[in-house]
Amino acid sequence: MAASELYTKFARVWIPDPEEVWKSAELLKDYKPGDKVLLLHLEEGKDLEYRLDPKTKELPHLRNPDILVGENDLTALSYLHEPAVLHNLRVRFIDSKLIYTYCGIVLVAINPYEQLPIYGEDIINAYSGQNMGDMDPHIFAVAEEAYKQMARDERNQSIIVSGESGAGKTVSAKYAMRYFATVSGSASEANVEEKVLASNPIMESIGNAKTTRNDNSSRFGKYIEIGFDKRYRIIGANMRTYLLEKSRVVFQAEEERNYHIFYQLCASAKLPEFKMLRLGNADNFNYTKQGGSPVIEGVDDTKEMAHTRQACTLLGISESYQMGIFRILAGILHLGNVAFTSRDSDSCTIPPKHEPLSIFSDLMGVDYEEMCHWLCHRKLATATETYIKPISKLQATNARDALAKHIYAKLFNWIVDHVNQALHSAVKQHSFIGVLDIYGFETFEINSFEQFCINYANEKLQQQFNMHVFKLEQEEYMKEQIPWTLIDFYDNQPCINLIESKLGVLDLLDEECKMPKGTDDTWAQKLYNTHLNKCALFEKPRLSNKAFIIQHFADKVEYQCEGFLEKNKDTVFEEQIKVLKSSKFKMLPELFQDDEKAISPTSATSSGRMPLSRTPAKPTKGRPGQTAKEHKKTVGHQFRNSLHLLMETLNATTPHYVRCIKPNDFKFPFTFDEKRAVQQLRACGVLETIRISAAGFPSRWTYQEFFSRYRVLMKQKDVLSDRKQTCKNVLEKLILDKDKYQFGKTKIFFRAGQVAYLEKLRADKLRAACIRIQKTIRGWLLRKKYLRMRKAAITVQRYVRGYQARCYAKFLRRTKAATIIQKYWRMYIVRRKYKIRRTATIVLQSYLRGYLARNRYRKMLREHKAVIIQKWVRGWLARTRYKRSMHAIIYLQCCFRRMMAKRELKKLKIEARSVERYKKLHIGMENKIMQLQRKVDEQNKDYKCLMEKLTTLEGIYNSETEKLRSDLERLQLSEEEAKVATGRVLSLQEEITKLRKDLEQTQSEKKSIEERADKYKQETEQLVSNLKEENTLLKQEKEALNHLIVEQAKEMTETMEKKLVEETKQLELDLNDERLRYQNLLNEFSRLEERYDDLKEEMTLMVNVPKPGHKRTDSTHSSNESEYTFSSEIAETEDMPLRTEEPSEKKVPLDMSLFLKLQKRVTELEQEKQVMQDELDRKEEQVLRSKAKEEERPQIRGAELEYESLKRQELESENKKLKNELNELRKALSEKSAPEVTAPGAPAYRVLMEQLTSVSEELDVRKEEVLILRSQLVSQKEAIQHKNTMTDSTILLEDVQKMKDKGEIAQAYIGLKETNRLLESQLQSQKRSHENEAEALRGEIQSLKEENNRQQQLLAQNLQLPPEARIEASLQHEITRLTNENLYFEELYADDPKKYQSYRISLYKRMIDLMEQLEKQDKTVRKLKKQLKVFAKKIGELEVGQMENISPGQIIDEPIRPVNIPRKEKDFQGMLEYKKEDEQKLVKNLILELKPRGVAVNLIPGLPAYILFMCVRHADYLNDDQKVRSLLTSTINSIKKVLKKRGDDFETVSFWLSNTCRFLHCLKQYSGEEGFMKHNTSRQNEHCLTNFDLAEYRQVLSDLAIQIYQQLVRVLENILQPMIVSGMLEHETIQGVSGVKPTGLRKRTSSIADEGTYTLDSILRQLNSFHSVMCQHGMDPELIKQVVKQMFYIVGAITLNNLLLRKDMCSWSKGMQIRYNVSQLEEWLRDKNLMNSGAKETLEPLIQAAQLLQVKKKTDDDAEAICSMCSALTTAQIVKVLNLYTPVNEFEERVSVSFIRTIQMRLRDRKDSPQLLMDAKHIFPVTFPFNPSSLALETIQIPASLGLGFISRV
Repeated sequence: MAASELYTKFARVWIPDPEEVWKSAELLKDYKPGDKVLLLHLEEGKDLEYRLDPKTKELPHLRNPDILVGENDLTALSYLHEPAVLHNLRVRFIDSKLIYTYCGIVLVAINPYEQLPIYGEDIINAYSGQNMGDMDPHIFAVAEEAYKQMARDERNQSIIVSGESGAGKTVSAKYAMRYFATVSGSASEANVEEKVLASNPIMESIGNAKTTRNDNSSRFGKYIEIGFDKRYRIIGANMRTYLLEKSRVVFQAEEERNYHIFYQLCASAKLPEFKMLRLGNADNFNYTKQGGSPVIEGVDDTKEMAHTRQACTLLGISESYQMGIFRILAGILHLGNVAFTSRDSDSCTIPPKHEPLSIFSDLMGVDYEEMCHWLCHRKLATATETYIKPISKLQATNARDALAKHIYAKLFNWIVDHVNQALHSAVKQHSFIGVLDIYGFETFEINSFEQFCINYANEKLQQQFNMHVFKLEQEEYMKEQIPWTLIDFYDNQPCINLIESKLGVLDLLDEECKMPKGTDDTWAQKLYNTHLNKCALFEKPRLSNKAFIIQHFADKVEYQCEGFLEKNKDTVFEEQIKVLKSSKFKMLPELFQDDEKAISPTSATSSGRMPLSRTPAKPTKGRPGQTAKEHKKTVGHQFRNSLHLLMETLNATTPHYVRCIKPNDFKFPFTFDEKRAVQQLRACGVLETIRISAAGFPSRWTYQEFFSRYRVLMKQKDVLSDRKQTCKNVLEKLILDKDKYQFGKTKIFFRAGQVAYLEKLRADKLRAACIRIQKTIRGWLLRKKYLRMRKAAITVQRYVRGYQARCYAKFLRRTKAATIIQKYWRMYIVRRKYKIRRTATIVLQSYLRGYLARNRYRKMLREHKAVIIQKWVRGWLARTRYKRSMHAIIYLQCCFRRMMAKRELKKLKIEARSVERYKKLHIGMENKIMQLQRKVDEQNKDYKCLMEKLTTLEGIYNSETEKLRSDLERLQLSEEEAKVATGRVLSLQEEITKLRKDLEQTQSEKKSIEERADKYKQETEQLVSNLKEENTLLKQEKEALNHLIVEQAKEMTETMEKKLVEETKQLELDLNDERLRYQNLLNEFSRLEERYDDLKEEMTLMVNVPKPGHKRTDSTHSSNESEYTFSSEIAETEDMPLRTEEPSEKKVPLDMSLFLKLQKRVTELEQEKQVMQDELDRKEEQVLRSKAKEEERPQIRGAELEYESLKRQELESENKKLKNELNELRKALSEKSAPEVTAPGAPAYRVLMEQLTSVSEELDVRKEEVLILRSQLVSQKEAIQHKNTMTDSTILLEDVQKMKDKGEIAQAYIGLKETNRLLESQLQSQKRSHENEAEALRGEIQSLKEENNRQQQLLAQNLQLPPEARIEASLQHEITRLTNENLYFEELYADDPKKYQSYRISLYKRMIDLMEQLEKQDKTVRKLKKQLKVFAKKIGELEVGQMENISPGQIIDEPIRPVNIPRKEKDFQGMLEYKKEDEQKLVKNLILELKPRGVAVNLIPGLPAYILFMCVRHADYLNDDQKVRSLLTSTINSIKKVLKKRGDDFETVSFWLSNTCRFLHCLKQYSGEEGFMKHNTSRQNEHCLTNFDLAEYRQVLSDLAIQIYQQLVRVLENILQPMIVSGMLEHETIQGVSGVKPTGLRKRTSSIADEGTYTLDSILRQLNSFHSVMCQHGMDPELIKQVVKQMFYIVGAITLNNLLLRKDMCSWSKGMQIRYNVSQLEEWLRDKNLMNSGAKETLEPLIQAAQLLQVKKKTDDDAEAICSMCSALTTAQIVKVLNLYTPVNEFEERVSVSFIRTIQMRLRDRKDSPQLLMDAKHIFPVTFPFNPSSLALETIQIPASLGLGFISRV
């Protein structure tokens, strides 16, 4: 097909744009050959006429289909060109937030300038072991591919990381090294991987700096070789560095910094150890302040300094060496502050006692004067003489800077050497992976020698890259047997020849450096003369004679010649170096030693050193003068040699390429600058890769993928059974030009654009089919719509017409009715108007007449009242005038009299002032007094006379007045009678009128009374109705209150239930967490145990010393993992020295189980004693308080003293006995020569058994007492609480029933409030009590944990002791503990002697009681033992008699059917007897050599467990504890050995997990404990153990079962893991739904070949196999549910993790496939009746992820639905799925960025884990619920196939 045929209407193309580089447009009409103009429509809505180039007539680039946008691999694009690559990278980076993209063999990494959560350990584990094409692009995928190829091909690998400054090279290299360190681990315990990673902060501090483009720019290149051993574990590393930018030490551009280490030193200057460096702020030093930007935002230099020092310490650089490094660096800073003053133009001086130089000299340990002299002078040597010449200020400054650069370069070399020395390994290196972090192509406004070397290195790397790509293309074509045609690609060998060949740029530069008077100008002229117009790649600038231009593969670069010679020479004055070499500071001369002395042992083995250090590229053993010769090499020569060496290394390895791209120059996160990106893509060779791929056959499809994708283009007759032939036939019809495709062995190869053409044909056919479907469906819908509309129209017409007829009839009836109504209405209106007018007229007349009469009356009344007013006013006026005149006259009189009195007073005052007047008055005073006395007497007499006369006159007057009064009364009576006679007539008339008025008033009152009566009646009725309503309301309120009471009671019960459920859930979670931690500890213990066994085997193989005799193993495990769980192998290692020393004597180790049992019994006894002691103390305190009021009697005191002395004597005697027993025990243990120290009957054994017996009996007694007391307390407490609650509830119900009227309801409401308050207070009190109980329980748990830890420490200490000293140490510990406890009580009661005395008395009483009980129980035990012996003899005689009647042949030859239980024998007790020497044979036949498959199919499930338990029963029956311990220990160790040997076999692990659990259940069922005997029959209860309590072994077996379960989970995970991704994600269970997206993704040729395609049926078959095996083995149903739940969790976690890391799997159709697969798994659960196992819930995250792929993702409602739906997914997972969502067909749409931001905003308050992936290694905590067996032990028969004929039934 011609390419021009694709340029049709609506085709999209790319056109150049000056701003966006490339702009998308759409054709408005078809292109025809010969057209000069294309009519285009731009995306912004404008139309454009695009003119084609008349010479080339090249058409614009076609745009890829939308479904290809965002591909993982750029080579998978149909159209391979620059705009397609740029657009694909931009879409992935901006829209999907994906920074990694493949471009063939290159990984393109775009710096996001943001921390992304894609580098965690979970991501590393997800990429580990995966093929490169299976997962999304990632630096981890490249690292995994390199690691895998190294392991498979046994070929060294290299990862080449390149890019501009700020593109992220260093970070990418760091993550690659982190991946290797995490995946491989180290071969030793030295943590080499940590050291490799620790080298990064050191190298970053001394080699990285802030630039305008990057805050952490690497200013040197480095190549790190990570070494691996034969098992591909890291053993060491080696680093080579290239072209350190020394000029940065003395000069920094604006907004840049010097190396980080200088600023870290300045920031830490205040530390005490740095005071001697005399540093300060970075702005105080010339070498750190030039850039003006001493601080990097977000970076704390003080913390970075701490990290640097920590890394140095980890790498073995001692503190003294670190301080030496810091002294040298500080000296460089002070050297930069040395100032020069000019004496003349050719000489200069340093000021005297110059402080910076003085500090520099002190730090460097050199002479101040000597250094001062040689900084200002230089030595010139000729053939005959030597001159010392002063230098100018400028030369001195340059020499100072050169010295600083040289010192820093030497220090850099020294640090690199010591890092290599720390990373060096003595183990031989088998292979390595090199990580090259090197600078990318650089071009600036001013380019100098550094840029020239960098671009030269990139030319070499690009050449190697091109050759490698070409080679891979050739290998691919040859592998598929495609005809090979030479691909023309850019070869940059001419450019390399221009630089490095003879008379090249470097050669001419070295030649000019050798010239005495060589300058940059003369070198430039030589360049012009040699290469100008002779080499097409060399040019001269038009306006400059001191520059030259070289055409590199990436771009033209103009280099300025100034400084080339000086930088190439790297000149340092020899005299200054000599001064430094003579330093007293030992470290400084070490920097300047010869190479052979300075290079550390590690670096001497490396391939090279930094070229700037003037060290050879390879260590040689040449002549002594060769080192001096090497020092004369120029920088360019050294760099060329090291570059050649690097290329040799890379060519000897398999390279992997990482190209880092800087998206913008402003460090904005996720901002894409197209111009900068295109520039870097051109420079890093990505586009060259695209061009090479596009020149051949870039699109590659397998035949099956092609058939699946383009099946729609085939007809049914074209489909053949041979897929290859089918594809050939179809392609010949679709693409006529056979040169556009080629058929390989397994793939079809297409040229560029052909896949797009096929996609166009496919889309056209699908579009035509869609149009046809739409046409048919739309026609059918319209016909259906028309028929519905026609039927609806007819119905509407019928109803409308009927409605209109009814409306007309109604109108006629209304018209007639209206006429009649009008007639009567008009008559009524007229009559009413007449009546109104008549009534109004009469009313007007009456009102008018009344008005006139009232007016006349008012006038007459006013006239009468006016006369009266005038009369009274005139009288008042006359009286007023009289009063005024009288008042005036009186006032005048008063005034006159006052005037006269004043005159008289004035005269009297004048007289009174004269003395004579006083004398006269005094003389006549006596006479006047006498006269006045006489006058008073006379007046008294006259007064008496007058009084007498007055009384007589009053009497006469009274008599006369009486007479006159009587006469007057008589006259008045007569007058009144006359008046009464005349007034009686008038009164009668008035009464008549009054009666008339009263009558009228009575009538009016009667009417008012009647009205009031009616009104009262109405009010009464209204009141009654209101009362009724109020009554109903009160009843309703009463009912509401009753309902409220009921609801509140329900709410309270519900809240209590909810709280109880929540607390139960929380306790369950805590229990699961604790269980999980415990099981993890068990897992770690088993791992360490296996590691210990492996190390022991390795030691055995290494030493190769045979072990004589039989190894005695430890008899048992400890009781609990939390209390010293250990295996018998530990005892073996402890016994090994004894056996090697004395092989002839077989020494038996100490029975540790007995020791641990005794220790545990003592501990429990002490705890019970403490509890009882507390109770006794409380009772004693009560007794003492009751007796405190009574007086103390001396007799009682004496009795107490006697009693106390008696008890003291008893205690002393008991103490002596204990000491004697202890001495006996020590003697028994010290007898080393006795071979059977711990055998039954030995002294130590007897002593321990006696102590054990006494302690166990005492413990049983104490347990029974404690249980009785606790049960009594609990019952009393419950009875009290029950009584309170019952009384409260009864009263409440009675009160509710009694409420009937309003008042009672109100009271009830108040009572309800009080009840609520009471209930709330009770609830709070209960809550507080529960919290207190919970806190107490937590305290007890914490105390138990502390006690547990203490006991573990004690055991660890005891295990380190020799066996004979262990029991002595433990007993000594117990004695010490009891002594300390006694001292504690003495100190506690020191201030209160009464309490202490009571404590002592109670203790004595308790000890006496214990001793008495012990004696009684000893007697009882002796009696019972005697009876048991008698019974045992009788039973043995009976069994012997019965066995003689039965022949052995009958027993052996009896046929045994599978699961056929014969009739129970009468005398069979369900026990199996075996001899002690047959124990190993029993274990071997029953455990070690047993085949699980035969046992599971033919015999009873759990038969080995039953047999073992029956053997244990017989040992218990014989009371042989040694036999029980030995059998149980051998059983546990044998199961461990079987699992270690065949631990990868699921059947074996499942079989022994089932039998271990059954054995554990048997130990519980027949333990004799009531809790386990509920489901037993009476016969089974008779079979319970009688002599031993095996609770400790139950715990050991439980721990063993947990370990087996974890191993089972690991086995099934290893089996399922290869199936999950293929079956759940990749395989199309529903054919034709997903289709194959036209990715053309090329898997790496090095990827491991597929072992077979797994489907969902494969997973289901495997699940069926697991389930059937577990059922056959008789595993408990609850345990099967837990295993299934764990399997489904593994399936869901692995599937979801791969979905989150694979963009090609995130599509709508894949979501449908996942949901279908999950439904099949759920159906499997239903079939197996396992829906209640919790397995379905573990798939919930996967289900929600599949739903998320299928739901609508556009509107805010969709976002809300997604947030509510995805409750099991984290926010990171939801956003990741939305970002990865990729349409497979053109009909789907991508998720917009705005929608994803909406989701993030809605989920920002959700608190969930930031982790992206699920933990697929998580194992749920396992429990073993008790499952008793209904099988009777006496009915079990042993098949002969087990080979257990040596055991007999008892």
